[in-house]
Amino acid sequence: MPDLPHDAALSNCGVQAGATGQRMDWIAPDRQSQDAYDCDYLIVGSGFGGSVSACRLTEKGYDVAVLEQGRRWTPDNLPSTNWKFWDYLWRPGLRLKGFLNLALFKHVLILHGNAVGGGSITYAQTLLVPPDTVWKDGDWAGLDDWDKVMPRHYATAKHMLGVTRNKRPDAADWKLREMAEKAGGAETFYLTDVGVFFGDADDATGGKEYPDPYFGGEGPARKSCNGCGGCMVGCRHDAKNTLDKNYLYLAEKRGAKVHAETRVVDIRPIGGAADGAAGYDVISEPTWGGGPQRTWRARNVIIAASSLGSQSLLFSLKEKGSLPKLPDSLGKRVRTNAESLLGIRYPGSKEDLSTGVAIGSGIYIDDHTHIEAVRYPAGSNLMSSLFTVLTGGRPGATRPLSWLSAMGKLLVTRPMAALRSILPYRFSNETVLFLVMQTLDGHLDMKWKRPWYWPFRSKLTSHGDPIPTFIPQANAFTARAAEATGGVGLSSMSEILFNVPMTAHCMGGCGMAATPDRGVIDHQNRVFNYRNLYVIDGSMLSANLGVNPSLTITALAERAMTFIPPRGEMADASSQDTRDPGA
Repeated sequence: MPDLPHDAALSNCGVQAGATGQRMDWIAPDRQSQDAYDCDYLIVGSGFGGSVSACRLTEKGYDVAVLEQGRRWTPDNLPSTNWKFWDYLWRPGLRLKGFLNLALFKHVLILHGNAVGGGSITYAQTLLVPPDTVWKDGDWAGLDDWDKVMPRHYATAKHMLGVTRNKRPDAADWKLREMAEKAGGAETFYLTDVGVFFGDADDATGGKEYPDPYFGGEGPARKSCNGCGGCMVGCRHDAKNTLDKNYLYLAEKRGAKVHAETRVVDIRPIGGAADGAAGYDVISEPTWGGGPQRTWRARNVIIAASSLGSQSLLFSLKEKGSLPKLPDSLGKRVRTNAESLLGIRYPGSKEDLSTGVAIGSGIYIDDHTHIEAVRYPAGSNLMSSLFTVLTGGRPGATRPLSWLSAMGKLLVTRPMAALRSILPYRFSNETVLFLVMQTLDGHLDMKWKRPWYWPFRSKLTSHGDPIPTFIPQANAFTARAAEATGGVGLSSMSEILFNVPMTAHCMGGCGMAATPDRGVIDHQNRVFNYRNLYVIDGSMLSANLGVNPSLTITALAERAMTFIPPRGEMADASSQDTRDPGA
């Protein structure tokens, strides 16, 4: 990727900085009352939406504070393997201070990240543009001329995240290509677009250090990818383009203050302005307890805590009466990319399937179904506990019987392979995992209730019709591919034990829509019924993307920032506010 001058990089490659779009509820900074506020914008969360916002707002001259409940990770403190679960899994109540959270609901098991840099620390950095049809689906249809508007924001996002074609394909990718060939779909095979720094064309082995390759010297020095496969355990080699190396790095360089291990517990409109016209008091406390609460006074607040995090926070604020007018559509139409996790293991294989980048390639098995090859690094075998032998049958109570039948058949026909396929030892070296996604729309709802098993406080609970437990055509492909290549097909344990699919892509719940009966935010990411309050993260998505959502979240966050003018412009904006807060 060519170097760009710092000013060009920070102004959307010269494309968006001058974009207009009248802001009607922005509070103009009052120099005489500056001391009354801690910041112009307080951002809750530092994932893709929060980091983009922090970068662009500091570029525009605003004082920005970012509150992040997760830890700050560096190559020195990242876990060397996911067996170090105390530094890999996130469960504050159990004092697990890692960055990957597994949240089990009645309808789905959701994997998501918590860290400075959000999910970018643990995601597989696969950055794909969804099909154009997604803008015609869902509640955001018609809110903008999406086909015309979004390409420039995707271009900006790709530059900032350093998107490039995978230059280190390895054994798992060629294994997926072999499977596609045997299934008659070789022409659909592709190498993924990823946010990884690969170095120069003659950098064959990786690990070489380079001065900032992206932002004209304003960014950090980087090292080239060595294909270790450790992307989802946290890149310890400075090759993965996590947010703390681009958007968030530049935001902090320009003055944004990031407060790690800080959890927001309340957001209240200031004074008598119940709609937030005067700004907000934001109350935080240390994530791990044992410290005092702090109140931050902010002119504007951006909620960017991920789909689950933002929904949980906003539901709690509505319940306690801090933001009672939040739309009743909160928690509606939560999507999972119609996703399933499968795999094939090759017990005793001499071929190392753990090397490369986390998701290096993909195929399409039909017009709606997309499969990516996933890997973990050697030694990171903890995820083996989430998989078992490939199981068909019918979703529901009889699925465990189908699993017993499948396991019994494998034990009889291939006893050694059966035993070795369920052992953690060498799981990452011997396994190609499949991330299956579909563009077919489907959703569930989230509510804030006291579960029967823990009636002492409310929490997010899933509701609605069950979403598909597994994708039959993906199961059929896995079974055929395993047979053709000599492997053992794998299903996720959540399908068998809990009759729910597993997903790494929870989206929606605070969707963008034309009216508050269909969504939580309007076309400019402003929360209905309130002023100076925004949601900018995966919860804003209003359609199933069918591809990894990080690039789209980034592009939509870039778009949201174009509606906020540089500091000092439109100084009388607040007096011009004619938007009906209930509209």
